[in-house]
Amino acid sequence: MKTTYFPQDDILEFRFSDKPIVRETSQDWNVNVSYAADGSIVELVILDAVKGGLIPFESAGGLRAA
Repeated sequence: MKTTYFPQDDILEFRFSDKPIVRETSQDWNVNVSYAADGSIVELVILDAVKGGLIPFESAGGLRAA
């Protein structure tokens, strides 16, 4: 799994595999899930991650800013 934070856009991305994305769905206005052909989750994207309080960026230890 690879986690990347894009501070300029306040986007948090979790990449679970390198499989090609064949379908994307929105779970809410700020959460998008991408799926592979076999139905497994490839990627989870959260918009306004810090603004929404989902991550305390100042102590985000393991996150890698892009």
